[in-house]
Amino acid sequence: MKLGADPGIIVYFRNQFVAVADAQVNILTHALHYGTGVFEGIRAYWDEAEQELFLFRTPEHYQRWKKNCGILRIAIPPTAEMLCDITADLIKRNRFRSDLYIRPLAYKSAERIGLVPDDKDSFAIMAIPLGEYLSSQQGLHVGVASWRRIDDNAIPARGKICGAYVNSVLASDEARHNGFDEAIFLNDAGHVAEGATHNIFMVRQGSLITPPGSENILEGLTRDSIMELARRELRLQVVERPIDRSELYVCDELFFAGTAVEIAPIVRVDHRPVGTVEVGKITGELRRLYLEAVHGRLAAYRKWLSPAYHSTAAAV
Repeated sequence: MKLGADPGIIVYFRNQFVAVADAQVNILTHALHYGTGVFEGIRAYWDEAEQELFLFRTPEHYQRWKKNCGILRIAIPPTAEMLCDITADLIKRNRFRSDLYIRPLAYKSAERIGLVPDDKDSFAIMAIPLGEYLSSQQGLHVGVASWRRIDDNAIPARGKICGAYVNSVLASDEARHNGFDEAIFLNDAGHVAEGATHNIFMVRQGSLITPPGSENILEGLTRDSIMELARRELRLQVVERPIDRSELYVCDELFFAGTAVEIAPIVRVDHRPVGTVEVGKITGELRRLYLEAVHGRLAAYRKWLSPAYHSTAAAV
């Protein structure tokens, strides 16, 4: 995801729309030195037939972002509804006609050296074209990281705090240097937490199983959507419980889930096969349902979508 590749892309920065090339921060910015920022990730999907970009669960993403910012005492004055309108306006100004990834970022913006933060806060919203985040059509080969997932009493994983993602960078970098596509975190108790930047689901004995929020995971909106689809459409039993590492080696199916990655099947873990080493039936069906839903082709889940071009936000 290289936003800077097109300096003409318009972003929302310091309460105005500007070219990304003009959205600059001072080298002394507090968040740059101490990781004191909170970000969010939102997908938007282009529908050619309707000539529309559908934003996925935007109000919930912004509500979560504002709450998470409270962990660092970062204030975002606009309401979630106002942020949705700003995002729709941003899309219109850029005249996007492809799938997008939207990145809201709030941060401590004081320009000084000194650990203790103050109440000088800023935020920005960026949108970039993004297709497939991980190439996973044939399934991923992943490895359990030697790095442990940060604990809630250290830096809350549920908060999407910028500095916390050094943890994910270390795990993902290690995985790729070891020949894997991505990493899986264990927490300090030795239980499976999640991927480097994605939630994880396991199919075992006909049930869909995922770690609960207490296992130091991000409480993902994609995760929540998948659980609803699994219960309503596939009539699956969905269980939130701790998962042992060894269960990864004996489960029937395994996949990552998240805003950027969507649903990414896993066919090998630590050089061990998952199931038949092919994309599992339940995983494949959930991926199909999810993509149908986010593209507006399932009427029951239109509730998750907000149109950008036919929204009430200001047009160019």
